[in-house]
Amino acid sequence: MEAFASLMGGFAVALTPENLLWSLLGVTLGTAIGVLPGLGPGLTIALLLPITYKVDPTAAFILFAGIYYGAMYGGSTTSILLNTPGESATIVTALEGNKMARGGRGGAALATAAIGSFVAGTLGTLGITFLAPMVVKFALVFGPADYFALMILAFVTVSAVLGSSAIRGLTSLSIGLFLGFVGVDLQTGQPRFTFGLLELLDGINVIVVAVGIFAVGETLYVASRYRYGRDEIVPLKGSIWMTKEEWRRSWKPWLRGTLFGFPIGALPAGGAEIPTFLSYYTEKKLTKYPEEFGKGAIEGVAGPEAANNASAAGVLVPMLTLGLPTSATAAIMLSAFQSYGINPGPLLFQTQPQLVWGLIASLFIGNVMLLVLNLPMIAIWVKMLKIPAPLLYAGVLVFATIGTYGISQSPVDLVLLYAIGFVGFAMRRYDFPTAPVIIGMILGPMAEQNLRQALTISAGDWSVFFTRPLSAALLALALLALVAPHFWELMKKPRLEHPPAAL
Repeated sequence: MEAFASLMGGFAVALTPENLLWSLLGVTLGTAIGVLPGLGPGLTIALLLPITYKVDPTAAFILFAGIYYGAMYGGSTTSILLNTPGESATIVTALEGNKMARGGRGGAALATAAIGSFVAGTLGTLGITFLAPMVVKFALVFGPADYFALMILAFVTVSAVLGSSAIRGLTSLSIGLFLGFVGVDLQTGQPRFTFGLLELLDGINVIVVAVGIFAVGETLYVASRYRYGRDEIVPLKGSIWMTKEEWRRSWKPWLRGTLFGFPIGALPAGGAEIPTFLSYYTEKKLTKYPEEFGKGAIEGVAGPEAANNASAAGVLVPMLTLGLPTSATAAIMLSAFQSYGINPGPLLFQTQPQLVWGLIASLFIGNVMLLVLNLPMIAIWVKMLKIPAPLLYAGVLVFATIGTYGISQSPVDLVLLYAIGFVGFAMRRYDFPTAPVIIGMILGPMAEQNLRQALTISAGDWSVFFTRPLSAALLALALLALVAPHFWELMKKPRLEHPPAAL
């Protein structure tokens, strides 16, 4: 009942005319970004981070959350009509959705994606409402040693477990840790990694890094892969509404997709890709129409799209309650909290209840807005696919430059922006994950602070990390996550038989 009362207070915040406009702007912009191939919520929120210097925090996070949810909706349009996923999480949607569109059932594919997103987003937001306070109560027992161990677990899962290579992930994490340690050490007062530049004594602004990696770097990478010519847009045929049979085949995948997406999205190594693939293969096993899979099965659109949107809600749980970002977009939102001097974690619900519950309530409102925007206005979103890509990329770079310079009017920040942007481009080019850079930069100094506090309390005794049950368990999980994939690969390799001895 306490969570319900807090949520009602959140609706009082979210339903003010100003915040309703921010929510509408967020979901509209998010849908547009999701539709456009190559762009995503992380890039968009990174571009908008400079507004944190002018806009009220509650309004800013309502805007960012609307963009996040909206991009999850919009990505399905590109996947279904263009066979080009606007987001990595909508890759699975393209498998069946584009086949449905080519078979004249594009309207039904878009409808089941939009309605499934609404169902999953609403259920996922309910999960945040009632699960987040429970996580907060658990997290209040954490000490410095436990927080340090939790951050080590986050480092390992986000960098070493996800992605194609643990070495690449840990390298990206190291770059982020280095950037996070630039500036004056608060404990000793000594400058670190400033190279004699006075502008670096206060450290590198996380907004500069986020915009450089996700806006400049990502735009350069997408532009470098630009292909002349235009992908074929499958025209919409028939009604955008589903038949009774399509409704009957969709509602169970919506619920199953939500059950996959929300809990996996809330895990430190979660994300949206894993639950969408799990949902797809589950629907493929359970369907009564196996012959349609690969040719345009509606279950293959309904389930993964629900999992995709539910995972977006799940990602917000560890970010708000523990201060742990489990995706690139969550990491950028966490940097926005830092811009306001707000530290997400267990105390956030006590110190900033208006912000937290107003944000959660806005997610319910945004879901309704998205349903209205995505079904009747689908023809408008399709037309956005005709925007020339070079104009799009140039616009992103211009906004990134103006926004970064507007923060401090410092030429050094602009040099850093493009230097980090080229690093981000190289990372994308050679398949280094970019999310660990931001996560390392944000959590690195926090991990260092908790490490020092734990050692101060224990009088320098390192065994404090292994004698406390919670920190020991978290470190054990981190070690298991690091070594288990290697053991699994070794077990899969066939054993070489000894050659017969020579006679």
